[in-house]
Amino acid sequence: MRVPAPSPPVVDSVAEEAAGLHRQAKAAASDHGLSRPIRLLLRALALLGPVDADLVARLEIRVRILISLAAAEAEFVSQEDGLARLDEAERIRSLLPDGDVRHELRFVVGLQRAVVLMRAGRLEESLALNNAFLPGLAAEAGKYSVVLTRSLVNRAWLHLEMSNPDAAYRDLVEALALAVEHGHRLLEGKIRHNLGDHAQLLGDIPEALRNYEQAAAIFVTDGPGSLPLVRLDQAKALLTAGLAEEAARHLDEAIPELRRNGAVHVVAEAEVARAGAAILERDYALAKKLAASAQRSFLRRGKGRWAEIAALTRLRADAVKVLADREKKPSAKLPDQLAGLAIRLAELGLRDEAGAARMFAVRLLIRRDETAAAQGLLAQVSKPRQTTPIDHRMLLRLCRAELAVASHRPRSALAQARAGLAELGQIRDRMGGLDLVCGTAAHGEELGKLALTLVLKKARRSGAGAKSLFAWLERTRAQVYRYEPLPVIEDPALARHINEMRHVQGTIQARRLSGEPVGKLEERYDRLQQEATRLGWYTSQWGRPRPVSAPEEVVERLGDRVLVSLMGYRDTLYAVVVDHGRFRLVKLGPLAEIVETARQLHADLDALAPDNLPAPLVEVVTGSARRRADKLDKLISASLAKTLENRELIIVPIGSLYALPWGALPSLHGHPVSIAPSATAWVTASGRRNEGPVLLAGGPGVPGSVGEVRNLRAVYPRARLVDGKDATSEIVLSALDGSGMAHLVAHGAHEPANALFSRLELVGGPLYAHETARLANPPERVVLAACELAMSHIRPGEEALGFAGTLLASGSRTVIGAIARVGDKAAADAMSDLHRRLASGTAPALALAEAMAADPLRRPFLCLGAG
Repeated sequence: MRVPAPSPPVVDSVAEEAAGLHRQAKAAASDHGLSRPIRLLLRALALLGPVDADLVARLEIRVRILISLAAAEAEFVSQEDGLARLDEAERIRSLLPDGDVRHELRFVVGLQRAVVLMRAGRLEESLALNNAFLPGLAAEAGKYSVVLTRSLVNRAWLHLEMSNPDAAYRDLVEALALAVEHGHRLLEGKIRHNLGDHAQLLGDIPEALRNYEQAAAIFVTDGPGSLPLVRLDQAKALLTAGLAEEAARHLDEAIPELRRNGAVHVVAEAEVARAGAAILERDYALAKKLAASAQRSFLRRGKGRWAEIAALTRLRADAVKVLADREKKPSAKLPDQLAGLAIRLAELGLRDEAGAARMFAVRLLIRRDETAAAQGLLAQVSKPRQTTPIDHRMLLRLCRAELAVASHRPRSALAQARAGLAELGQIRDRMGGLDLVCGTAAHGEELGKLALTLVLKKARRSGAGAKSLFAWLERTRAQVYRYEPLPVIEDPALARHINEMRHVQGTIQARRLSGEPVGKLEERYDRLQQEATRLGWYTSQWGRPRPVSAPEEVVERLGDRVLVSLMGYRDTLYAVVVDHGRFRLVKLGPLAEIVETARQLHADLDALAPDNLPAPLVEVVTGSARRRADKLDKLISASLAKTLENRELIIVPIGSLYALPWGALPSLHGHPVSIAPSATAWVTASGRRNEGPVLLAGGPGVPGSVGEVRNLRAVYPRARLVDGKDATSEIVLSALDGSGMAHLVAHGAHEPANALFSRLELVGGPLYAHETARLANPPERVVLAACELAMSHIRPGEEALGFAGTLLASGSRTVIGAIARVGDKAAADAMSDLHRRLASGTAPALALAEAMAADPLRRPFLCLGAG
């Protein structure tokens, strides 16, 4: 008997079409746009028509659509709408016949409800639901790997919200293993993104940035809409590290992308972060505008918690602006607003944010002389937790210190400052790349200034305390130079980026010479530089910390030398002079006038640099430069030079005077002067020695450069010569490693916005400051002969970064370079004079001073480090 063939399954075309719309909506949502997914989901629901319990295929897809719609509406409309959709989904799920689908959807509906409750701030309810559903889901992990993986990630977020970072980490690691095992590539990217958030919360910024970059590498191909979100969280990590400029650049790129994707909810979050960067950059108007925009956006969508965070950012901008004006007394309104906001934030479970609001109110109350009220409000601030951000910790120390000052307890204030800076140092020691180590100083800037002010007042009043002031200066400035670089960890991705940057920059140079357009190449170069910078944050771990040098150690190492550490207070420049074991405070002159005159002198030297200036112009500019040099001499160096005799002078400048041509000041003509970022940096550099060979390297395009380098063979007959077509970045970098003295003559460029990519132009493309940090055995002395690469970008804490600064931080003892433009003839003559003296055994600082003395206004070189 013939058995009839089974009938083909009946296809519900309406259910299929609705499922197709659902897939489109999920793809759009995974790319972080919500308005379009909601439209697609509503169309799918309308297509399905009324609920019919007999049409099982339509029941299943309806439940899945409602779950997705609940997630989208909870974010885009309100949590109440999202929960209502889930109620409807559960009611319809119960109409499904028993089986795998009904069983699976029970988990999905319940766990999505947990997500919506978490977003609404109902954390305990959310955790209870997670703990109820996840064990059953884990028991069938093979069948439900996607749902389980996503749910573990969601519970990890919940644990972070509830300040349970260890539990969050366990969930994320389990989720990552599941995603990798089952090939869920996009989920893997999201989990690595979340691991970055976890590391950031715990203050491990290099680990956070490493995870963000790994997530970004996945999203480039598997979820490009997620890239702006990664950039947003990278920016938040950079703010934690104090790198406001870099964070602002990231956010300025990400926000337009988020707007194009329709991710309005994330745009508002990004605006809050961008407002935070603007506050650090002192652009208070922009900060308020962005925070207000974000607050309105959050309120429209019922995001009460985020709206209050935006309100805090707006009031914080007001508070920081008011506090920056020391002559103006704050009104009573602002601290009242902050105190009221703190109550609302606390009610929403935002403990750290509530503490920040109270602390800003405390500082304003102290400024209003309402000490008792400030003390009462500060008592309401909770103790820091493991996950409390470093800027909040420093703000708490600052409040305690300012309150101690207001209560006439200076010792308590200094104790708070000392403890806070030590805590900040522990955070700094965990940072990775040189940029991060450097940027962290921003968070301790005000605390350090308070301590310096207290100690300076004591020193001015009693004549004592100069030694203590010197010690505090060392605690607060140029900490990056006290790290001992670690062995190099080569990163192939970073190397590829830098090599491509080199190629692009070389092409730009060639096309400029031939008059071709370079706009698109410059855009490509900027993108590569940003990507390389991101990689450098965690692939180039900087080094092991050394302690700050004590005053006694500095005195012992100085011997017969004199050290002058400068500091500005209000509108006056002061100096702590260390001479034969004595510490004395000297009042020099009006700070603003000194800084402006130094700027004008620098401009005169730039104008005077070209070799073939007309004689009348030379006379006019020289006269102007001499007048300004004389003025600076009277304001600064004349009083310092009286007791110097022929002894070497070490100057630790403030940032605005870092590039002052000291040798151009009359009292210091022919006098050995070394410029150091800090006394600790000088002590460290003075102990370095490298007896390697001499390197003479000449780059392309510098008139007379090859001849100059070859001429120096008469001075250094055994030197290694690298010039002509051999002077590539690879060959020069290799030759630098292990050399005793390196003379580099090439064009270069200082990059103030990204100092680690200041560069020396060589054959085939530039050598970057970033690369010199990779030298295992950097040269003891480096002479930068024909460019402005002694220039530095000054960050908070007097952290000076640039090509020369990177060499010093990497382990070179001395770097000689120009801090203004230099004519080719002047540079060649100065270098010839300098090297004759160096080769005869004269110390670098004295050799440079004598070489400059012949023409101090046209030879604006500095001896950096230990001379």
